[in-house]
Amino acid sequence: MIRVLVVDDSALVRKLFGQVLAEEPDFEVRFARNGVEALAQLDDYRPHVITLDVQMPEMDGLACLDRIMVQRPSPVVMVSSITAEGAEATLNALKLGAIDFMAKPSGAVSLRVDEFAPTLKSKIRIAATAKMPASRRLRERVQFRAGGGSAARQRRVADSADPAVAAVPAAGDGVVLVGTSTGGPPALEALLCSIPASFPWPILVAQHMPASFTGPLARRLNDLCALHVVEAATALPLETGKVYIGRGDADILLSRRGAEFFVMPAPAKADYPWHPSTDRLVRSAMNHLPASQLIGVLMTGMGNDGAQAMTELRAQGGVTIAEAEETAVVWGMPGELARGGGATFIVPLQKIAQRLQSLVPLHAAHT
Repeated sequence: MIRVLVVDDSALVRKLFGQVLAEEPDFEVRFARNGVEALAQLDDYRPHVITLDVQMPEMDGLACLDRIMVQRPSPVVMVSSITAEGAEATLNALKLGAIDFMAKPSGAVSLRVDEFAPTLKSKIRIAATAKMPASRRLRERVQFRAGGGSAARQRRVADSADPAVAAVPAAGDGVVLVGTSTGGPPALEALLCSIPASFPWPILVAQHMPASFTGPLARRLNDLCALHVVEAATALPLETGKVYIGRGDADILLSRRGAEFFVMPAPAKADYPWHPSTDRLVRSAMNHLPASQLIGVLMTGMGNDGAQAMTELRAQGGVTIAEAEETAVVWGMPGELARGGGATFIVPLQKIAQRLQSLVPLHAAHT
């Protein structure tokens, strides 16, 4: 039985979420009207998953989440509005330790139950299986409160490559292709903020997210990381020292015009169930560059997006990295790559940047 605590100040949303979840025989549901009521139920009810509204009276969702991660770390799915303010709050929540998020139903909510019900059920089931990296979350918060932005500055200094592991140096100029989903934004921060500005290959990222969230995500990462991070909302020239975040609800592709390479958005394609699609990104890159000039990185996320294309990449001579199970919030995508024999390396999150720098030496020639 999966115990779910629905926290929302709207009586209508609580009623509808309750009706949707009651359709599943393995869900048990309780409710709270705000953060104060939610915290009061934590130790008694011991929920497996909490759905948490962002805007609430008395104690809002972010303050409640912060307390949850201290009092009793639990998988939390944030429920927020699809607005710029809602996106920023959601990214803050993911930083604090939330597992996932979903858009809050709006308008004639009762008429849209069929639209949001499958998403709600799916995200709760995924969250129930997710790992809670509570110790890492707590250490980060202690560092932040003690030293302000010093932790972010320290993350910009990359560790040296592990000399005990033989590197497979890539040939010439190339591109790093990153795919991630559930748990991805904090994982991307950990990866990208550990890579120096001198890293010679551009990095393309497919993070499963709605379009209203990828722009704020790119801006946040750009503020934190030494690399220049942008959202690929239009066609952009491929440049070293840059990270391109695929625009949500669409796909991100590598394209070529004559001798020049571009990163561009493309309408979501029905052949690929998740967007931005990692599989489609990797295959677009393989259409224009030799496999030896590509490195694929697959991190936390439910499902198998990216596993097939990266397995093909490795078979053709490319290098692939799967995040290790012990650090992945959800070991779905990287697990599929590893189990299928498509991973050249299986690496904990905190060492992926180090591995990339051993594969692409900073002195490599580039244009």
